[in-house]
Amino acid sequence: MADSMDAGTEIARLIDIMDKLRDPETGCPWDIEQDFTSIAPYTIEEAHEVADAIDRKAWDELPGELGDLLLQVVFHAQMAREKGMFDFADCAAAISDKLIFRHPHVFGDESRDKSAEQQVKDWEAIKAAERAGKAERGTLDGVALGLPALTRAIKLQNRAARVGFDWPGAEDVLDKISEETAELVEARDELGPDELEEEFGDLMFVMANLARHLKIDPEEALRRANTKFTRRFQSIEAALAAESRRPEDSDLAEMDQLWNQAKIVEKADK
Repeated sequence: MADSMDAGTEIARLIDIMDKLRDPETGCPWDIEQDFTSIAPYTIEEAHEVADAIDRKAWDELPGELGDLLLQVVFHAQMAREKGMFDFADCAAAISDKLIFRHPHVFGDESRDKSAEQQVKDWEAIKAAERAGKAERGTLDGVALGLPALTRAIKLQNRAARVGFDWPGAEDVLDKISEETAELVEARDELGPDELEEEFGDLMFVMANLARHLKIDPEEALRRANTKFTRRFQSIEAALAAESRRPEDSDLAEMDQLWNQAKIVEKADK
């Protein structure tokens, strides 16, 4: 494991490599052509790949995935430096300053003797002060548009809840889900595709709110559901392959039976 001096050396080497890749005369044509907009999707993708490695507990892969994510920061910082906007040092300084400012109980004279709940309240108060300094006056100002939709829904709802715009409990949200489901069915039967999409979005938004009231991360819950679906469908494929068949050679009834068998095996293994 590298010490802090080695880390500084390697970061400097990475910044130098990125500088050479972007050199207009001798750099890589693909890297030279990129801009903030074209690189942004890769930044999001790399963050998801970090999360995927963690979900799979693929600890041997995690350094490489984190390195890929770090490259995204260096790439954006290099493009900004070329435009005279900022550089990597500014990025590092910004997050260091923010961490110190948001942890007065560690770097200041505030007491560390507080509950996790109180710490969250203090954190939100500090962030509210930061938003005020950025002229973000509205309750929902500053919630990034580029967040995954479920995550952004939670953040919007949390902001609104802090000023009292929230259902009292999960039961109220469940009632709203029933209402939105009925409206979705009505849209399916009587309205056009735009209205149907709108009603589906409303239902998804309320489902995110239910997750918030149940203290569930909806992104994580859906990731786990995706993983479970993948695992069980692969069990179906394996069972059919044992008979030299593929899903296309089966039918829904048989595959549903194999699905239920996979569920039984999973429960027995727990």
